[in-house]
Order: sequence, then structure tokens, then C-alpha cells
Amino acid sequence: MKKSIYTLLGLVLFMTSCQKTPVDYALVSGRIENGKGELKLMSEDRAFSKTLELREDGSFSDTIRTKFGVFFLTNKNNVTRLYLDKGNNIIINADAGDFNKTLVFSGEGSSPSNYLALKGEVWTDLMGDAESFYQQNETEYKERNKQIRKVLVKTLDSIPGIGEDFRQKEKRNLNYTYLSALGKYQDFHAHFAKKPDFKVSDGYLDELKGVDYEDVDDYNFSSSYRQLLESHYRKKSEKLMESDSLSWDIAYLKALADVPNETIRNGMLFSHAKNNITFTGELEAYYAIFKSASTDKDNNAVIAESYEQLRALSEGNPSPKFVNYENYEGGTTSLDDLKGKYVYIDVWATWCGPCKAEIPFLKEVEEEYRDKNIEFVSISVDQEKDYDKWKAMVEEEQLKGIQVIADNDWESKFVTDYLIKGIPKFILLDPEGNIVSSNAPRPSSPDLKKMFDEFL
Repeated sequence: MKKSIYTLLGLVLFMTSCQKTPVDYALVSGRIENGKGELKLMSEDRAFSKTLELREDGSFSDTIRTKFGVFFLTNKNNVTRLYLDKGNNIIINADAGDFNKTLVFSGEGSSPSNYLALKGEVWTDLMGDAESFYQQNETEYKERNKQIRKVLVKTLDSIPGIGEDFRQKEKRNLNYTYLSALGKYQDFHAHFAKKPDFKVSDGYLDELKGVDYEDVDDYNFSSSYRQLLESHYRKKSEKLMESDSLSWDIAYLKALADVPNETIRNGMLFSHAKNNITFTGELEAYYAIFKSASTDKDNNAVIAESYEQLRALSEGNPSPKFVNYENYEGGTTSLDDLKGKYVYIDVWATWCGPCKAEIPFLKEVEEEYRDKNIEFVSISVDQEKDYDKWKAMVEEEQLKGIQVIADNDWESKFVTDYLIKGIPKFILLDPEGNIVSSNAPRPSSPDLKKMFDEFL
């Protein structure tokens, strides 16, 4: 009898040990021929980022554990979308010299990624030139977007091996993309058609009235659905700006605090706060709204860390320093070299459109205050590969002031100490090297001259 019991127990243990353990990861591997520099995998919502080791022969492999969905894979100027789900084993091969034409996805679960790559090509061909696309009249524009949606649905259905769950979510995503296109038409048409007072006709946006703004599955899957949500709550924030005389960032955060669904509310609050908390001019109020509205402990810890770092950058505190940054005129410049004068710092890059838009205004301000006790410093965060572009732009645009380039682009200590998440970024320091404003007004803002006149 004992022998039978032990035999049965052994059989149970054997069967239990052979059961398949649930997989909570995806495998990515492959080879980027002629690939140089960093190979980075980043989630579509930017919440996850990981640098993949690119070996000397261009091969790479890694295990990914995170919230799954659409990701970007980047290597220098090459970028592609891919879709990852738990249990996938995606193999990616391409030649960096002709990335898009040589890109191939294979392996278990690769069909959605092949669809996304094809979708990008089809979309680009159907859209054509952006200026002409948005210059179309209302009827033409709407019909073109309906056609794009129809073709992309056919493209999706033509790819073998795509699971039904992905297929249905993507079809909803394509519809959200169509609706989002309708929503942005007024502003884009006004810009490209040079009609600043243009308004869409009554009823043009009626199709957006049926959108359910509390669908968690679509929020997690669809970037176009998230865009619709952002647009929806920005309209609510505009009303708060008018009624309560709030700044745009405080008004938008207050609008997000009223999102009914907890998951969506937490996601939207975090998505906005992780970068915009570094730009707000009302740090204490901004953080208080976020803290009272967000219930996600992990998100709250990230924003709390940013808040504490930004508190150290409040008015009157010593400024972080840059040391021996290469000066366009020759030699190097450190922040300590400028003590005794106010210092207005512009953090920019040659590829940044909004940065370049500020150049004429910056020149005007520099000229008006050139005899005052102030130095104007422009710090480029261009990468090493764009060094020559930086030199050329300084010369071509005849940029004045002190022109320096950071020692490690976005990873430079001065940039990370100031928690700079976007550019242009403007900073004003006093003659002792203390912070007057870590979010100083732009040169194009009338508030800058008011600030200068107060101190100078």
C-alpha cells in the first residue's frame, strides 16, 4: 500500500513539474548590419526605455519584461515600430545603410510587427505631401482619410498569422486615427492654407460625439485613442483657463484630475507630469494637484523624485554648473567664468524647430541689453555626430553671445542636473551664480524684458 501511495505521489510531482510555467517576457534578437552607435528599444508611450547591446558583428539579443504593446527600435537615424507581447520571440534583421528596404521581422509573434512596418509605408504613400494633404477642403480631406482607413484595414487583413485580438484592436485604432485626423483638421488647415481664422463647418466633427472616453483596453493599445483623450481634456482645460484664470499646465492637470476611470486618469496624469513638471512656473501648485489626483504608487514615486530635484532649482538656490564647455570662438567656457554678471542661458539644438524660431527674438534682446550687466549663453545639446552642423549654424545665423556645446548632449551633467526634458529651455542666474528662474521666459515673450528690467 505504501509503495502505491509513493508511486502516486511521485507521478503527481512529475506531472506538476512538467507543467508549463507562464511566460511573462518577450525575446528580441537579430542583427543590424553596418549598425553603429546605440540600439534602443522604447515603448510608444515613452514609459519604458532600454539600450540593447549591439555587438561588434551587429548582433543583439535581450529579454524584455514590461507592459507590452507597440515599441520603437532606433539605431542612430533609423527607426521602426514593432509589436511585442509576452511569449514572443522576435528576430529583427536589417542593414543600417538601407534600413527600411532591408528590414525583416521573423520568429514567433512577428506578424503584427510586419504589419506595422507595411502600415508605415502605405500610410506615407497615401498621405503624400503634408502641406497639400492639409490644404484640401473639408470634403476632400474627410474622403481621403476614409480611403486611408479603408486601405489600411485591407492591409491588416492581408497579413497572415495575426491574432484576432490584435486585429480587432488595430481596426478600432485605425478608426480612432481617422477621428483624430478630423479633430486636427481645423488647426492644420488654418496653418498650411494660411487661413488663421478658419473654422470647420457645423457638423463636421459629429463623428467624434460617439467616442467612449473610458475604454481602458483602447487606452492601453491605441496611441490615436490617447490623442483623442488628450484633445478632449484640453478643451475642458481651456474652459478652466478662461473661468479661473489658470495657466495652461495647471488647468490641464486639473482637467485630468476629473477623468472618471482610475487607470486612464493615472496614465494621463503621469504622461503629462513626467516632462511638464520641469516646465511649470508653479511647481508647488502643480505637484499638489498631481499628488492628490494620482493613485499609482510607482508613478507617484517618479514624480516625487522629480519634484524634490526641482525644488533644489528654485529661486535663490545655487545653480548647477557646466565646466569647460567648448566655445565656438575657441577655448572653453565654464559657468564660474561669468560670475559678476547676470547670465541668461538658452539650451537648444540645431534640429529643434522651436529653438530656431526663437533666434530672431534672442538677437533682438541681446542687442537691446548688450550694454547691461548680463551675458547671453547658448548651450547646444547636439550630438557629437552633429558637431559640424552646430558650427555651421552658428556661422550662418551669425549667432551672438557665448556659443558653447555641451560635453555629452542630453546626458551632460548640467542638463541632467536641471532635469531638462525638452528644449528650448531658458534659465536666468544672478551675478553670484544663484538661480533667478529655472524656467525663464522665452525671448519671444514680453515677460522676458519685464524680468530683465526688474533686475537690470
